[in-house]
Amino acid sequence: MKNNLLVRKTLAMSVHFFTATGAIWGLLALYAIFNHEWRLAILWMTLAMFVDGFDGMLARWLDVKTYAAHIDGALMDNILDYLNYVLVPAMFLIEAELLPSALAWPAAFVILLTSAYQFTQVDAKTDETNDYFFKGFPCYWNVMVLYMLIMQMNPWLNLAFVVAFNILVFVPVKWVYPSRNTRLKRLTLVLSYLYGIIGIWGVMQYPDVPRWVVWASFVYVGYYVVLSLWPRKPMQLAAG
Repeated sequence: MKNNLLVRKTLAMSVHFFTATGAIWGLLALYAIFNHEWRLAILWMTLAMFVDGFDGMLARWLDVKTYAAHIDGALMDNILDYLNYVLVPAMFLIEAELLPSALAWPAAFVILLTSAYQFTQVDAKTDETNDYFFKGFPCYWNVMVLYMLIMQMNPWLNLAFVVAFNILVFVPVKWVYPSRNTRLKRLTLVLSYLYGIIGIWGVMQYPDVPRWVVWASFVYVGYYVVLSLWPRKPMQLAAG
């Protein structure tokens, strides 16, 4: 019994260690960005997203709240998400010259400030009674900058998207939490994994990303938006 408990505690702590590696990938991404090594930066950013995509599932599976209760996994996750989903892409925007040069730094500052607000709302993430949603734009800045880099859009158009997403942080629209969504759960997970697999394969081809990968990815983006905005059933609303 004692050995079994030790194994469970060790496995639970290993999940926290796995989550903590996100700080390493974030630092390496920043270093690659400073050196304008875009393909390498994409690699580290992708690894950080991979860790973030699986650590929650592992944490629930290995019951870290019971066997590693002295570590606040949610706090660690938020710290690393701010690094990898906000700070890293903000620097990416500047160094990759994806925005008009005179406005790049101010735009990055705004992203840092609005994202700090988004991350620290007490109801930024709803629980199971509300079907697991993010409230306001969930700071997918890393995904945004990868699209901008690959599609090579006009810097002023990129700026328009940045402004729009910053405004959406304050709009209390609920966006689906893909890995914990309960509506169309199986379909959402399958599409999310396909989006991730095809997307990772595609961006790793940079600068020769196949065009079909970009346009195919928008199918998932459209699905995500519709699923998020589609009204919930009255029973679900009452439960919330």
